[in-house]
Formats: sequence, structure tokens, C-alpha cells
Amino acid sequence: MTKFVLAISAPLLALAAAFVITSIVLAAAGDPVLDVWKQILSMPERRNVANIIDNAMVLYLSGLAAAVGFRMNLFNIGVDGQYRIAAFTAAVVAGEAWLPGYLNTALAIICAMAVGAVWAGIAGVLRATRGVSEVISTIMLNAIATALVAYLLRKASVRVEGSNAIGTKVIPEGSRIPNISIGSGPGQEIYGFVVIVVLVGFLYWFVLNKTRFGFNLRATGRSTTAATASGINITRMVVLAMLISGAVAGLVGLPILFGDSYQYGSTFQSGLGFAGIAIALLGRNHPIGVAVGALLFAFLNEQSNPLQILVGVSPDIVAITQGTIVLTVVISYEIVRRYGVRLEQQAVAKALVPEPREPEEANA
Repeated sequence: MTKFVLAISAPLLALAAAFVITSIVLAAAGDPVLDVWKQILSMPERRNVANIIDNAMVLYLSGLAAAVGFRMNLFNIGVDGQYRIAAFTAAVVAGEAWLPGYLNTALAIICAMAVGAVWAGIAGVLRATRGVSEVISTIMLNAIATALVAYLLRKASVRVEGSNAIGTKVIPEGSRIPNISIGSGPGQEIYGFVVIVVLVGFLYWFVLNKTRFGFNLRATGRSTTAATASGINITRMVVLAMLISGAVAGLVGLPILFGDSYQYGSTFQSGLGFAGIAIALLGRNHPIGVAVGALLFAFLNEQSNPLQILVGVSPDIVAITQGTIVLTVVISYEIVRRYGVRLEQQAVAKALVPEPREPEEANA
């Protein structure tokens, strides 16, 4: 019970700190603090719930991609570039319709995961063989991926007459993933890709906690020295971890691609990779924790949209809240960790103290 309380106290402490700091920022700017929180914390409508779930799917995949690297003590900052180039690849493959129906969809998903894995694998190989920091290499690969996709998009794009927007060929209707209705009104549907998202979350938990590979990955992340002494190939594990992280990152843009946009264009949603890092930290790399973090960030994003109209406050205030959560969550976990260590030390000390004997036993 104590472990559970400590586990949930850290994120709750971070959220409380973010709430207080954001309120201070609002008050300093002269904005109505209570009205802002009343809007953000109000009950969303059914169509808003659908938007929250859709956004959470994308953020969840992004968080899992970052979490795989974190469990290996690797910082995959390149999820943003990996999902961009993977989504573009999936759009091109699906748009060409080389296979019929859902075989075409499956091929596009596999290609997206492969491209994401290869793009992340570059940083993994550089880290394993040359000692290059994956933080630096993945950030640079983000910039390269953005430029490369922009270049390839101009080559593979299909222009719409009377519009400046460009995009790949539209995915055939038979290869799209149908949305799932959660209500009878308009806009009350969620991406059908949710089935794959849940499956990915389960596989993440199963592989990391129930397989030898997952044990080796977690052991290497905790101590490379101990892992080497146990016979684990560190070089191989670094590369494999980055490949898996990149493969999951390759799925990030696919719910949008197969459930909404049906093509990759200049207006395709960006910036999804960096949010995943914060969500993975908030969720402590646990599949359930990452899901809760994704829902929280999606909820804040959706509820902040009408702030400008209803309250007269920029919705960017939510970015301050999310950024504060990222900063405070690290501090909160460290405070809780130290408190937990102190409790363990007290328990051990109490167990080592001999029980006082009865006077008769002492005289005997």
C-alpha cells in the first residue's frame, strides 16, 4: 500500500505545483484565474471527448516511443522526425495502392514502422559504435527528416487546383481504417486505429516485463556495468532499443493518416514527438501511466481551445502548464524517491534493534 501511495504521490505533487505556478502566472498577467480554471476543468461535451481520445492516441504512441528509450537509459529526442518521415512513407505506399484493401493498409503500416526504426537506428549505431550522444544525433536527424520530407513531398505531391496546399495521393477508401462511433451526433467518432494503439501498449508491457529481452533491456538501463558482467551485449541492446523506439515512433502519425487526413500534406500535424517525452516522464514509462499522461495532455489541449473566445486568455497558457508539469515531475519523483528511501532505512533500523527482554529472562 505504501508503494502505491508513493507511486501516485509524485505525479499528483507535480500537478499541484503546475496548478499553483500557472495560477501565479495568470494573476501576474492580470487574467481571471478562476474563470480560466473553470473553463479548463469543465466537463467536455461528447464531440470534445472524441477529440480528446483521438489526440490521446497519438500522444500515447509518442510517449511509448520515448519510454522504450528511457527504459534503456537512452534519450530518443528524435521521435518528431521519425514519425514525420514514417507517416510520409505510409501515405505514399498506401496512396499507390499496390495491394488491395486492408493488405494495402498493413503494408503501409509495416513500411512506416521500418522507416521509423531505420531512422532511429542511425542514432543507435552511432551511440553503440562511436559513442555519439543520441540526444545530439536525434536532434540533428529531426532537422534532416523535416528537410527530407519537404523535398520528397514536392516530388511526390498531387496539387489541388485552386489551392496552395500540396499532398500525397489520397488513400483509397478501401484502405482506410473506419472510425468508431461513441455517440449518435456529428463528430462523435474516434479513430479505429485505437485497436492497434491498445495492442501496442499491451506488447510494450509484455515484452518489457515478461520476456528475457525486456529484462536485459531494463537491466542495461539500470547499470551497464552489471549488464556487461551478466553477459549482456550492450552494443546490441543499444541498437535494438533505438530500433524498437523508432518503430513505435513510426506509428505516431498513422491514426491521423488513416482516420482523418488520408494523405500527407503540408498541413499534416506536427510537433507530436516532443510532447511524448513529457508524457513518458509523467507516466514513469509505465503503459498505464503513459496513457493517463496522454489523456491529461489531450484534455488540456482540447479544453484550452475556447479560452480566447470565452475568457479572453490565450490558449498558450496550457503550454505553460504542460511545461511546468515536465519540470516539476522530475523534482517530485526525486523528493518521493528520497522519502521512500528514508522510510526503508527506518524500517530496516527498526528491524535490527533487538526487542527488550523481560527482567526474569535478563536475570537468568
